[in-house]
Amino acid sequence: MSGEHRNLWSGRSLALIGLVLFTVNLRTAVAALSPVYDVIDAELQGGAFGLGLLGMLPPLCFAVFGLITPSLARRFALEELLVGALAVMLAGHLLRGFAWSFGSLLFGSILCFAAIGAGNVIVPAIVKKYFSDRIGQMTAVYTTVMSIATFVPPLVAVPMARAVSWQFSLGMWGLLVVFAIVPWGVQSVLNRRAVRGDPGIAELKDRAAKRIARSRTAWALTLTFAASSSVAYTSFAWLPQILTDVADVSPAAGGALLSLFGFFGLPAAIVMPPLATRVKRPAVLVWLGAVFILAGVIGLLTAPHAVTWLWVSLLGSGPLLFPLALTLINLRSRTQQTVIAVSGFVQGSGYIIAAAFPLLVGALHELSGGWTLPLIVLGLVALPTLWAGRVIGARRMIDDETAA
Repeated sequence: MSGEHRNLWSGRSLALIGLVLFTVNLRTAVAALSPVYDVIDAELQGGAFGLGLLGMLPPLCFAVFGLITPSLARRFALEELLVGALAVMLAGHLLRGFAWSFGSLLFGSILCFAAIGAGNVIVPAIVKKYFSDRIGQMTAVYTTVMSIATFVPPLVAVPMARAVSWQFSLGMWGLLVVFAIVPWGVQSVLNRRAVRGDPGIAELKDRAAKRIARSRTAWALTLTFAASSSVAYTSFAWLPQILTDVADVSPAAGGALLSLFGFFGLPAAIVMPPLATRVKRPAVLVWLGAVFILAGVIGLLTAPHAVTWLWVSLLGSGPLLFPLALTLINLRSRTQQTVIAVSGFVQGSGYIIAAAFPLLVGALHELSGGWTLPLIVLGLVALPTLWAGRVIGARRMIDDETAA
């Protein structure tokens, strides 16, 4: 990791533009779907099962293709992987844009989410490769772009579905994919000679991918990422209903409070990455996220009617662990080869847990008939980060832990 800072645009303007354009596309396919599901259901009749299936697909695809992507990195350059992911994503957008049945919508969504799962893993390695002197700054840039890309599609999805069609509302995001393909296509041509003969990539499977599970730091990052993602996915699935039942808010107010929950991802994306590169004890930041989660849950359990907005705000601040974990993946890895191996392990494993958690919370609600037990379990997800923070605070490099 270089300690010298060079001009941000010097020799890497294509990578900078491409990074921003690529990360715009990492959330649009997910965020544009749920607001128009009622319109889709009226035509395709997917029903509650279809909604649940589409809701499960993103974290499942992120997990599966997060785990697969490091193996692909042994055969293809990072830039080539990005172009391939974008091509798959474009095909998914087009299929959703011309969907004629629920099956075609489902398949198009799988293509989009698979490409996003691969992209999630590749982006930290791109930051390490091109911006090793600005890890905090560039992680803040791309996580902020992702937050904005999560916020904007729901605002325009329904108006576009009403004005044109729901297919157009979903498919129009493919235009942003085309824009992203251009800089990475050019960069891929410029770098064509780099990767296949790179011994660092060739040894990825033997040195990093197979041994990554030996690293305490990698496991600590996985638990941190899983805690953030589990709270986020569970909240987006259940928080409005929880608030309606335990705090007696209206459905409209529940939706507004969910928006408040989601809003806190933006300041966290801006502040956490550069802060993580500067603080001497990053464990404190991990523990802070855990405290926010626990405080929000305890507030909803003990005083749900009093300052409900505060408990939601605290719960929404817990996922500051998401940009923090992405930053630490880079800070605890010496090379881009290690970054992509760790990124695949952390995000793949973390999203498996995140995919299961909303189902667990729903099942506990059905079994108990209330929200006390589910909220307690949601709060417990923060406890492993207390150990994780201590391990991360030791400042060990994952390369060293896997070298033995």
